[in-house]
Amino acid sequence: MTNEPNKYDLEERTAKFGEDVIMLCKIIKITIYTEPIIKQILRSATSVGANYMEANGASSKKDFCHKIFICKKEAQETKHWLRMLSSASEQHHDKIKELLDEAIQLSMIFHKISSSAKLN
Repeated sequence: MTNEPNKYDLEERTAKFGEDVIMLCKIIKITIYTEPIIKQILRSATSVGANYMEANGASSKKDFCHKIFICKKEAQETKHWLRMLSSASEQHHDKIKELLDEAIQLSMIFHKISSSAKLN
C-alpha cells in the first residue's frame, strides 16, 4: 500500500496537497524573499481543499459551480506562488516541481468539473 491518495478521491487529494505544501513551507529557509511567498502559498494551497469541502455541501447547483470555480482559481494561484518560491529559494526544487505538477492537475480537474456542471 502506498501513501499516495486515490487520484479520484478529491477530498483526500486536496487535503494531502494542502498538507504537502505546509510541510514544504516548514522546511524552506525564511528570507526576505521567501517569507511573503510562503504566506501567500499557504493561503491558496489550503484553500483548494476547504473550498472543495464547501462545494460538496453546496445548497444549490449555482453555489456548487461557484465553489468549484474558486477551487480552480486557488489551484491556479498556487501554481503562481510555487513558481515564485522556486525562484526565491535555492532549496527543494524537486518537491516544488512535484507540487507544481499537482497544482496543474488539480486546476485542470476543477476546470473540467466546472465546465461539466455548467452544461448539465
